[in-house]
Amino acid sequence: MSKENKSETPTNKQNKRSEANKRTEKTAEKRSKRRERKQNKKYVRRLIPVWLKLLIVIVLSLFALMIGLIIGFSILGDGQPLDVLRLETWKHIIDFVRVEK
Repeated sequence: MSKENKSETPTNKQNKRSEANKRTEKTAEKRSKRRERKQNKKYVRRLIPVWLKLLIVIVLSLFALMIGLIIGFSILGDGQPLDVLRLETWKHIIDFVRVEK
């Protein structure tokens, strides 16, 4: 076999090496850019922590529920607005629901 018939000629080997070198240079550049971005990043402190946001949502939801109960009981039910917050009222409502036959 002559050198011309072989698939791996010296110029092909050099081309493959130069392509491999270009790829490694590109990955090295990407890595260095990532490092620079990480170093240049500033940590942003949250104004309101996650646990406090969750607590605020729960408290506001309970407040909205109470306001809805008061409005519903006083306007639709023709009762005193704050009676809905009493335990006796809820016992009376539960007695209606659990009617024994």
